[in-house]
Parts: sequence; structure tokens; C-alpha cells
Amino acid sequence: MAVSISHLGYRKLSRVIFEWQAADRASLLALFILLEVSSHWLWCLFVWWRQDIYGSYVNMDVLYSLWIWLTLMVLFFSWMVSRLSPIRKDTDSLYKWQAIIVTLYSLYIAVVILVMGHSSLVAGVSLVGGAMLGMMLIRRRYVWKAFLGHIVLIFLVTLVPYFGLTIPNLRQMTMSSFPLDGYSYLTYSEMTSIENAISASIFKNGILSWDTFNQLRLSSAFFWRTTHIYMALPKAIFIIYMFRTLLLILDNSKAEIMQYANQDELTQLKSRRYGLTQMQQALLAMGDKQDFSVILLDLDWFKNINDNYGHDVGDQVLSEVAQTLLKSLSEESIVSRYGGEEFLIVLPDTQHDSAMTIAKQLRQDIAQHVIKSDDGTDFNITASIGVYTLTHEERARIQSEYRALALEESAQPLAEMQKSRRQEADINKARTDKTSINKASTNKASTQKESSQKTRAQKRISHRRKRAATEILKAQLPSDICQRLICIADKALYEAKDRGRNQVVSANYMLAAEKDKIAVLYAIS
Repeated sequence: MAVSISHLGYRKLSRVIFEWQAADRASLLALFILLEVSSHWLWCLFVWWRQDIYGSYVNMDVLYSLWIWLTLMVLFFSWMVSRLSPIRKDTDSLYKWQAIIVTLYSLYIAVVILVMGHSSLVAGVSLVGGAMLGMMLIRRRYVWKAFLGHIVLIFLVTLVPYFGLTIPNLRQMTMSSFPLDGYSYLTYSEMTSIENAISASIFKNGILSWDTFNQLRLSSAFFWRTTHIYMALPKAIFIIYMFRTLLLILDNSKAEIMQYANQDELTQLKSRRYGLTQMQQALLAMGDKQDFSVILLDLDWFKNINDNYGHDVGDQVLSEVAQTLLKSLSEESIVSRYGGEEFLIVLPDTQHDSAMTIAKQLRQDIAQHVIKSDDGTDFNITASIGVYTLTHEERARIQSEYRALALEESAQPLAEMQKSRRQEADINKARTDKTSINKASTNKASTQKESSQKTRAQKRISHRRKRAATEILKAQLPSDICQRLICIADKALYEAKDRGRNQVVSANYMLAAEKDKIAVLYAIS
């Protein structure tokens, strides 16, 4: 299928340019090149038509050669984007045709660099913009090699005139007072500076009148600046638009990836990993006087639903239960799918009595919800729930004990290290005393070595102490505190199942008589 101009629609391009096959992208690149070369061909036509005015600014011999080259390029790339394009007919040789496109376009840019000047706006946009556009559409290795070739060409164009060689230049200046026979030695910036001085001489007393404006319009500086804008600006705008589209696509892809990673596809709830992350962040953000409640919910006899009604109905049950939870809970609640038929609900800043009330309401809402399958069968489902609330008093006690344990553990390696250093110092001292009986010079060297070792050891001890102090200051709660809270709620959940299911059990009530055992759950392993 040939590429047509209609493919360049704004929305169409935004949706499909990076989703096309390699052959489509190669055809699209050929179309872009065709549009660029055609615009330059029209510029040559305009200069030829008005050569009586602009002929003194343009080297017509170079222009005719460039025009012939542009005509051949237009014919070739018109063939590449037509229905007779070999890109479509010979897909096995796709890379070969990509290389041909890159080679011809590279030669074209090289000609532009030569005749327009390597430091001109057109050369810069053609070099950088062409490479960026090519890397988005075809094989990057070809484009990269062509780009490096252009870098080498720029150095050659810069150095060749200093060896007495003349490079064809499309731009020429006719002046009677200042000979420019060696214009090839001038860079674009130098020629522009000269033309600016010429243009400035047009003004009288620094005032622009209609007469002087007409003279300025016909000046060499104005002609070449408008030429550069005509050749470079549309391409620059298009390249920026293309990269804007690419960034939008990358942003959308990133959002989709984050959604798939953080959201359960079936229930549209938070995934287990993301739910635990949100739970940890919420726990660390709690105030000193705020409680933290966790609810673990498991659907009763869910395996029987899959066996009796099929997995599709089981998926329907999970989805509808998830929607029931979202409707019954506030936005501050963190709801995630914890396992197959298990749901984790985190209630920041919620006391235990409130958490129990919420859990009982959830159990009732789920039990009253009617599941309607596609075959017309209606049934209800129940849930068992375990609840645990970490009170602010218990959290403060855990933080205090955790800091004490962390300080104790960090102090042990420091003491062992200091003991080891003392033993090494004693051994070195004994060796030094023994050696000093026979060799005084050796004694001096050993003493210096011992002093150096002692200094390094002190630095290491000081560094370890600072690091231990930093860790103690940062210590808030054990790193796996979330898993331990869920573990306590899970014990209450299993108790609810043992009581006949469709029950809400409080882990706080279960552990009320076993306060000494709670500390074990938070011990540093």
C-alpha cells in the first residue's frame, strides 16, 4: 500500500506513526524527504524566475547543477512512495532499500552543507533534524553511520580551503570596493557580518523609511536570511512536533505500564505489591496519636464456586465483590487484592471500634449482594474477616524497643572490632619490642607502621559509629512491619473460619490476654 499525503493527518500521525511496520516507516521517511526536496526544488525555480533581481546573490552555475540534482531526487523519492515502490514489493530487501534511502539523503545533505555553508541554519537543521527523524523511522545503525560521515565532512569542508582548494558555493557577493575572490575561505558567520555592514549603510541617520525598506528587501542579507527560514524553519517545526508526539506516546506507555504494575487487571483494585507500598507509606505518615487498622477479608468456599459454576463466574464474583468494597469504603481506605480470593483493606487513622464496625458492614454488604450468572443462576456469597488495629501506644512502644535493639546490635560489632584492634596492637607491640633489641632502625619503621594502622583503625571506628548513629536516628519501625500486621490479622481470619465462616474476628481481642507474646511479633530477626 503506497503512502499518501492523507497519512500525515495530525491525529492519524499521533496514533500510528510508531506502530507501523518497517516498510511503512521507510515509505513515510521517503515521503518526508520528497516534501523537503520538493520545497528546495521550488526555491530553485523561484530564483531562476527572478534571476534578474537575485542573480547577483546566487552562483547560477552552482544553482543549475543543484537543480538537476534535486530533480533526480524528486523523481527517485516519488517512485519510492508510489504504488510501484520496491519497498512494498521486495520486503526481503527492505534493509537494502533503507540503506539506499539513507545514502541518497546523506548525499543530499552533504550537497546542502557544501553549497549553503557548513555553519548555516539550513545545514544545522538538515544534519541534526535528518538524523533524529531517520532514527525514529528506520534502522538506527545506518543513520548513525551517515551522521558520523557528515561530521567528518564538516571538518573536511572547514580545512580544505586552507590547502588552496576551492569549494563550490551557492552564495556569492558582488562588491567593487572589497574584492572577495577567496570567498570560499569565509564562513557563514563572516559573510553575514559583511552583509550586515552593507545593509546598515542603507539606512540614513538610523531611520528605516519605505525607500530604504525596499532596498533592504532586495539586499543579499535579507534574501539569504529568508532563504534559510524557508528551508530550515518548516523542517525544524516538524521535527519538534514529531518528538513531541514521541514523548506523548512514551508518557502514555509509562502510564499503562504503571497501571498494569499497580492495578489488578480483574478487579481493578490495587495490586498486592502496590497495596503493600501504599500501606507502608500510610503507616509512616501516621501522627503520634493516630491508630492504624488492617482488615484481611477472604471469600468463603470460593473453590466450590469455581467448581460448580466455572472460572468465568468466579472472576465475576471477584469483580463484583471488589466493586462492593469500593462502594462501601471511603477514599482514604487502601483496598487491594492480596491473594486469589483475599482482599487487604488498610484504614489509616481508624480506631479499633470503628474498624470492627466497618468490617461488620462489609460482611453484611457482601452477604446481601446477589450474584447473577449468565445462565440465570442467582446465588449469594459470604466472607470471613480478620481485623487488627495497631494503636498509637503500641506503635510508640515498638519504636522504642526497635531503637534499643538496633543500638544494641550496632554496638556489638563496634566492641568486637575494638577488641580485635587492641589484640592486633598488643601483637605488633610485642614484635616491635623483640625487634628493637637488635635493629633500632627497624623499630622506628615498625612504630610508624603501628601508628599508621592505629590511625586508620580509629577512622574506621569513627565512621562505623557515625553510620550506626544515623541508622538509629532513621529507625522508625521494622522494615517488614506491614507483613507482620497482616500476619496478625490473618490469625484472626483463620479464627473466623474455624468459628464457621461468615464471621468478623478481632485480633486485638484475641491477643489481649497475651501481651507478652505480641512483642515477639516485632522482634528483630
